[in-house]
Amino acid sequence: MAKKKYEQKAWSLADLFPGYDAPELNTAVEEVKTKSAEFEAFRSDLKPDIGEDKFLEILASYESLIRLISRVVYFGQLSFYQDTQDQHAQSLVGKVQQLYAEADNLIMFFRLWWKGLDDENADRLMAVAKDYHYWLEVLRLHKPYTLTEPEERIINLKDVNGHTALVNIYNSITNRYVFPIEVDGEEKEVTRGELMVFVRSPDPKVRATAYQSLYQVYEKDVVILGQIYQSLLRDWRSENVDLRKMVSPISARNLNNNVPDEVVDLLLDVCKDNAVVFQRYFKLKAKILGLDRLRRYDIYAPVTQYEKSYPFEKGVQASLDSFRGFDPRIADLAAKVLEEDHLDSEIRKGKMGGAFCATAVPDLTPWVLTSYQGQPDDVATLAHELGHAVHALLANHHNALTQHSSLPMAETASTFAEMLLVDHMIAEDPDPELKKLLLFRQMDDAYATIIRQAFFAMFERVAHDMVHNGASVDEISEAYLENLKLQFGDSVELSDDFRMEWSVVPHFYETPFYVYAYTFGQLLVLSLYQQYLNEGESFIPGYIEILEAGGSDSPERILKRAGIDFTKRAFWQGGFDVLSASMDALESLVSDS
Repeated sequence: MAKKKYEQKAWSLADLFPGYDAPELNTAVEEVKTKSAEFEAFRSDLKPDIGEDKFLEILASYESLIRLISRVVYFGQLSFYQDTQDQHAQSLVGKVQQLYAEADNLIMFFRLWWKGLDDENADRLMAVAKDYHYWLEVLRLHKPYTLTEPEERIINLKDVNGHTALVNIYNSITNRYVFPIEVDGEEKEVTRGELMVFVRSPDPKVRATAYQSLYQVYEKDVVILGQIYQSLLRDWRSENVDLRKMVSPISARNLNNNVPDEVVDLLLDVCKDNAVVFQRYFKLKAKILGLDRLRRYDIYAPVTQYEKSYPFEKGVQASLDSFRGFDPRIADLAAKVLEEDHLDSEIRKGKMGGAFCATAVPDLTPWVLTSYQGQPDDVATLAHELGHAVHALLANHHNALTQHSSLPMAETASTFAEMLLVDHMIAEDPDPELKKLLLFRQMDDAYATIIRQAFFAMFERVAHDMVHNGASVDEISEAYLENLKLQFGDSVELSDDFRMEWSVVPHFYETPFYVYAYTFGQLLVLSLYQQYLNEGESFIPGYIEILEAGGSDSPERILKRAGIDFTKRAFWQGGFDVLSASMDALESLVSDS
């Protein structure tokens, strides 16, 4: 069967709405307002002895409204992400975020009633709730931290014009940046995505220049970006610690993830103890590059002069073929993203930086954003985001409230997809230099996903406390530099410009403490992938079952069904044991070459 051809282009949002001024969008906005107001009629039914049929009717009505709201909100957000400088998109995203807050204020009484219901009746109703069960369970976890309805409404409206508005401003400021860089004697101005290609240049001067250009541009606005960051952190603490009485700022994220504080502490402690694994790696890499010690500029330096580019079509096929070799259904689901024009892979000024996968509602294929430039990293990023889409599609039999996996589980399919891709690329091309390139890149990526993200989370814990105690932007930068020194030990030479790296990390602004989900996911996948290599095809059904669960159960229970106990230090250490074995293989590869 002939392989389909795929073209690099922007996505289409037509499966949500035809455009900004489409009658369908205006109709949906009015329908959200009407149905949100009509939901108020259920308030009188919410009594402790409510009948099960009536309760299920209310649940179904609530979920139906969430689906409608999600379509409108995602259209606004994705329109903004495809061009953060477009005034129509800026206006629309503000409008739909306000719509969401107002609609949620009208329907939140149902969630508040549910949280306050006595345990006996809550258990009675959850017993018949089927696929809604876990969503209802999680709501009750928030019971001790829930405020009154008027207070919750005020917080909703405050977020639109406070937290959300500040994040939008940060994105609008930083996504307009262009970065000057000289390459082969030619002066260029490039986007951040294009600039990051140069940090993997074989030329050490180009690598340094790329990082210096990044930080010089950000530094011009660092006082403003720092003020935005400080305001967001104060807002986070005011709501979650001062008002809701949570133990700490990170506890709010842990509660949303349904991962106990002590498990997250354990995860970060194990990472801190095992930073030496990557320090060992950086020393090996310095030796290969002929350096006494790596500079921070050299972290992602290639270890071979082997150059291989992957045109978009080839990168897509490499990703899909690697999925197909594992399970044809995975490849078919990933292909839906491209076939339905839900992938934006173009490079454009004003486009949101980075890469992501967005799942609006269960009955629509997710949208994926990347900026594809033909590097092996771009292929890996594409496979990663398509893995997210596959995860969502395997879980699309759940309702809109339980399809989305929790953040710690959200990186499972994506990271696993990357590992499939690397093994496929090595198998397809026996060139030993390519193998060397990919194995070292795999360790680079493991660093970026595990230790880098764990130390990000450690920095966030410190920064939140510092801002609460009145720290300045310069003091935050100094704390970040100390974090880097602890992370790298004596394996990497740090230059002063990296002290402000925190200001270029969008997750710190948009989703505090999101970052440890990457660490969680990568260490989990290392264990799962080793299991796959040991068991072969018999591993696949259990793995698919993990993905199919989506957000319909807690991470702990989903993993326990797969024989994994994440409350034990041995589980997290197991991931680092795999990495240590990879280091042994790399050292052997180097000594044989």
